[in-house]
Amino acid sequence: MNPTKKVAFYTLGCKLNFSETSTIARNFKDEGFERVDFKDPADIYVINTCSVTENADKRFKNVVKQAQKVNSDAFVAAIGCYAQLKPEELADVDGVDLVLGATEKFKLTSYLNDLTKNDQGEVHSCEINEADFYVGSYSIGERTRAFLKVQDGCDYKCTYCTIPLARGISRSDTMENVLKNAKEISEKGIKEIVLTGVNIGDYGKGEFGNKKHEHTFLDLVTELDKVKGIERLRISSIEPNLLKNETIDLVSKSRAFVPHFHVPLQSGSNVILKKMKRRYMKELYIDRVSKINQVMPHACIGVDVIVGFPGETDELFLETYNFLNELDISYLHVFTYSERDNTEAANMDGVVPKKIRAKRSKMLRGLSAKKRRAFYEKQLNTERTVLFEGENKEGYIHGFTENYVKVKTPWNPELVNTLHNIELTEIDEDGLVRFEFVKKSTQIELV
Repeated sequence: MNPTKKVAFYTLGCKLNFSETSTIARNFKDEGFERVDFKDPADIYVINTCSVTENADKRFKNVVKQAQKVNSDAFVAAIGCYAQLKPEELADVDGVDLVLGATEKFKLTSYLNDLTKNDQGEVHSCEINEADFYVGSYSIGERTRAFLKVQDGCDYKCTYCTIPLARGISRSDTMENVLKNAKEISEKGIKEIVLTGVNIGDYGKGEFGNKKHEHTFLDLVTELDKVKGIERLRISSIEPNLLKNETIDLVSKSRAFVPHFHVPLQSGSNVILKKMKRRYMKELYIDRVSKINQVMPHACIGVDVIVGFPGETDELFLETYNFLNELDISYLHVFTYSERDNTEAANMDGVVPKKIRAKRSKMLRGLSAKKRRAFYEKQLNTERTVLFEGENKEGYIHGFTENYVKVKTPWNPELVNTLHNIELTEIDEDGLVRFEFVKKSTQIELV
């Protein structure tokens, strides 16, 4: 009798990658494989790659080395966005045996008839225009919350972005399948679902293999809000031009959707937004933030911003800094611009020196800390609900309120995946917010 083969996974990048890794892992389980942790001995190591930053190549090589240290004879497969964009480059990395592109990754088990190590990585990669069909996925088991994929690909032509080259055209899951997956997740006792995709506000395009919108994103959230058993629904990143008033109003009155929005800005300068080929100007962004704060004053609003884009002078960067400083938002995700092959921005004039990019990035990260502190202060003396995570981090358990305030308390396994009403009480000298369980005297620290 042959022993059960063991497989381990490592995911780089976004929530969408995590949802797809989880689905591929379930395919392995259906084929009789046993999933183990990436740091444990395995027969197969699968690395789901990311292409967003210039460190993708370096990070991938380090992960391959980690696998080889544990088992030098293991079969190593690379999938994901970077595998689609630079398959030959990944195949040349020492220890890599198989590289699969955008359409092939979901058929990974069918490429594993022979697990013998290869002298050279074998590549199976489609032309990206062939990535025109949809494969649904969701993550369970790895975290307290589940990432539910509802959309893939993007039809936007932002001049800095490789995602359309790595994932293809915008296409959506069917409403029926999204609701089915949401019910499956809720039946497993998971309390929170995060909707994810490349451009989720574009939901409905390509739902039945055509460009016509059979449903809209508003239709989707309306129907998901009716699914019984789901305690929380959270919208991941959504483009400002696709975040409609009707969606914001629905969230404000929703049974399950939480008051948390992550809305990419990328620049607070209309000059740079035009060079990026974004589909809005900063005035529309102000309007979206104002609308959210009007109907949900306690909402958390996160912002993506890129610094050091070609042509970003000191004056234009300060325009972005001042714009964000004056905006009523909660935190920033700061990205330092990096040149990506086959993008329009990579050939633009006005290249910003990397030292200046790093300096600007540091300034905005400091502003983000200031914004988060101010947001936490606004939440003092209010009652919130916290959902605790499942990981023991240095003796603490962490959790998030519905409006994305992060809390921690000494590790207690009984709190994992449970919801509790709390009252935020004070911020201490370390920037931690203390609070109490409602109707209990136990105190918790918040970071």
